[in-house]
Amino acid sequence: MAIKCKAKADGDLVEVKVLMKHAMETGLRKDSKTGEPIPAHYITEVTCSHNGNAIFRCNLGPAISKNPYLSFIVSGPKVGDTLQIASLDNTGETDSGETVVK
Repeated sequence: MAIKCKAKADGDLVEVKVLMKHAMETGLRKDSKTGEPIPAHYITEVTCSHNGNAIFRCNLGPAISKNPYLSFIVSGPKVGDTLQIASLDNTGETDSGETVVK
């Protein structure tokens, strides 16, 4: 997995854009060569933190497309603050990224 993110302030609100590189396998597809099911592997949770506090959290599931993109608006962070984005998938893998609010 890999996470790319941007955050841009507009007054008191900050728009955060997150692109996560992930296969997002549902567990319902079969390998075309072997006919064996491809194991489920998808992001289950995404969290955005500011100064160690979670300010946004969402749950995802197997119906989300490959390489999911999220965009959300939060209040609190200011220009120059750093936001941390973290994801967790159904196999226990984690990934993270961070961005500075512009």
